[in-house]
Amino acid sequence: MLSFLAARLGSAAVVLLGVTCLVFGLIHLVPGDPVEIMLGEAARAADREALRHALGLDRPLWSQLLTYLGGLMQGDLGESLYYRQPITEILLQRLPATVELALASLLVALVLALPLGTLAAMRKGSLWDHLAMGFSLAGVSIPNFWMGPLLILVFSLWLGWFPVSGREGTASLVLPALTLGTALAAILARMLRSALLEVLEEDYIRTARAKGLADIQVVARHAFRNAALPVITVLGLQLGTLLGGAVITETIFSWPGVGLLTLEAIQQRDYPLVQACVLLISFAYVAVNTATDLVYAWVDPRIRLEEEG
Repeated sequence: MLSFLAARLGSAAVVLLGVTCLVFGLIHLVPGDPVEIMLGEAARAADREALRHALGLDRPLWSQLLTYLGGLMQGDLGESLYYRQPITEILLQRLPATVELALASLLVALVLALPLGTLAAMRKGSLWDHLAMGFSLAGVSIPNFWMGPLLILVFSLWLGWFPVSGREGTASLVLPALTLGTALAAILARMLRSALLEVLEEDYIRTARAKGLADIQVVARHAFRNAALPVITVLGLQLGTLLGGAVITETIFSWPGVGLLTLEAIQQRDYPLVQACVLLISFAYVAVNTATDLVYAWVDPRIRLEEEG
């Protein structure tokens, strides 16, 4: 298991280094001048050059990259060009909102997906199966940029149950969590149903039923763990997205998380802050995927043995 973990951590480090260099290069190709945004179009050329020199933007790109990587090795993400404060402080202010939204969305997804997917598999071809798959199809088909405003229109403007936007109390968390959670629940429910249907045809399941176990006991004790691998895969990928910050959903609801911060940094041409946000999102993806691989190896030891072989 230790060798498996070391291999995964090594590949994760290589991916993060590649993402950092790629994002650094691409961001500097984006049109727009952060100095002009900070000083305005009416600023004198001498003032612009002085600020550009103070920020280090007049140096060659490779020199800026080496300086940035050196700072990362020391845990220094740099200073925001727009906010003029350490980026680490900005991220620490925004990260709790994203984590809160991600966990709430994940809870919504699991509460909806687990019973729907299990019931659809146990009652294949029944009304429950059609209803569950209808919900899954609707959840996958409706994008967040449509679902979010629809929920605002119904539950905020018409019924007045929840705030339109912002992060003030538990009530303001409900609509963004539903927007993200229902889409994830739709994917998980369909995946769980397919995995369970495949497992329920195995011989050991017939043996368990022949012993007189009830359907729910068969699914809970024997089928669910073996059907969990594809579900874990989807859950890991989607959780990485949630932790990274769902840009569209956070923008719609003015949720002060990393996703909204990323969009604001792009609009302000704040290179260091954009790089830090994308790096954080990438780290979330890599960390969750690495954790998913470890859970794989724990659930199914054959995967670990194949890697070692």
